[in-house]
Amino acid sequence: MAIGKNKKLSKGGKKKGSKKPVDPFLKKEWYDVVAPGFVKTRNFCKTIATKSSGLKLATENLKGRVFETNIADITDGSDQGHRKIKFVVEDISDTNCLTNFHSLSLTRDKLCGMVKKWQTMIEAVTKAKTTDGYELRMFMIGFTKKSPMQVKKTSYATRQHISKIRRRMIEAMNREVTSNTLKDLLSKKILPDTIPKEIQHDSQYIYPLQDVHIRKIKVTRRPAYEPGRLMELHADVVDAAAGSKMESGGQITVGGAEPPVLTS
Repeated sequence: MAIGKNKKLSKGGKKKGSKKPVDPFLKKEWYDVVAPGFVKTRNFCKTIATKSSGLKLATENLKGRVFETNIADITDGSDQGHRKIKFVVEDISDTNCLTNFHSLSLTRDKLCGMVKKWQTMIEAVTKAKTTDGYELRMFMIGFTKKSPMQVKKTSYATRQHISKIRRRMIEAMNREVTSNTLKDLLSKKILPDTIPKEIQHDSQYIYPLQDVHIRKIKVTRRPAYEPGRLMELHADVVDAAAGSKMESGGQITVGGAEPPVLTS
């Protein structure tokens, strides 16, 4: 080793001017997640995204996000705590994430609590398309129960009973889906939970049922995106954002597109 050389300091030595730690949240901004107009509580949560910089837009990062909430939190029905609903972000208006329906399901504890001994579980599944082009796959579940004044311990349905009840379930789901738009189906049939009540009433002459629920709803195919159709679900939110922008002298943008600049 030559005198006067230090291997540890020969390659650059000590680093000077190292970067100070920066809080990553300084580059973030908050957005309100807005549910469609068929629920009571519209702003049910908030989300965060990195601010737009260069060609990277915050709106592109937000589109497609899925948010889950409880139906009891966004409606007046306090007895709907066992049902979950998901919304997907389709567009951005100012600082509002405009969402649409994505899926619906039962909670795990409710589903496990209904499965018991000495009874028969009946399930039905169907696929149908709404009048506005949404293709849905629906699952329904129900359980047999004892007849009035029954002494027998078990309440097992025969194969014929199961086939008849399953046929009625499929017919009821297909009838409601194919005769309504997605908005009307959710607001008038799914959220009030009227379809299972009809099935439970109609099937009592075949075999008494209990705990009849729509177990799951999945959107398997969506129509081509139309901003006007989404604005119908969020008309009040877009109008309020437009009014605040006009009062401050600005312009509202939907979908992250900047308004054109006119130069003379």
